[in-house]
Amino acid sequence: MSISTRRGDEGETDLLFGVRTSKAACRVVALGDVDELNAALGVLRANAVDARTKEVMHTVQPWLINLMGELATPPGEETRYTTSFGAGITHKEIEWLDEQVKSIEAIGMTFKGWVLPGAAGSKSGAFADLARAVARRAERSVTALEPPLANGLVIAFLNRLSDVLWLLARVEDSHG
Repeated sequence: MSISTRRGDEGETDLLFGVRTSKAACRVVALGDVDELNAALGVLRANAVDARTKEVMHTVQPWLINLMGELATPPGEETRYTTSFGAGITHKEIEWLDEQVKSIEAIGMTFKGWVLPGAAGSKSGAFADLARAVARRAERSVTALEPPLANGLVIAFLNRLSDVLWLLARVEDSHG
């Protein structure tokens, strides 16, 4: 089977369970934003200097794949998704991100005012800031969904992930 199915040539794509929709649909835009976020995390992971950053990427990237599955689930089919693929984003993932925030802040990091991404000369810090910005866009896209995503924890997850990425950018900058 070829990756090139040509099924999208008319501007439509498949959601899960055989549902077709426009590539311009808000759900597909949000799905694309999370996919782009995962790609940005891959670039950060490949360039990270700090072991903690690599560990966070290793943990979070599979969660984003599950999140993309949630986004690719047509409204009304959430139970079918859970039955087929298991739970999506839960309190457990958000709590893990909260622990990362506490742990990183506990190393005594200080900052003052706005940060200029890339100014520290750290490529990995700049990649973390870029990933943070993509996470914020994904958060906005998911927030804008109508009907709203059934799993209300997704927005909190993306919000917390962007906080972690901001902190990791500062950690990576410190290795500058």
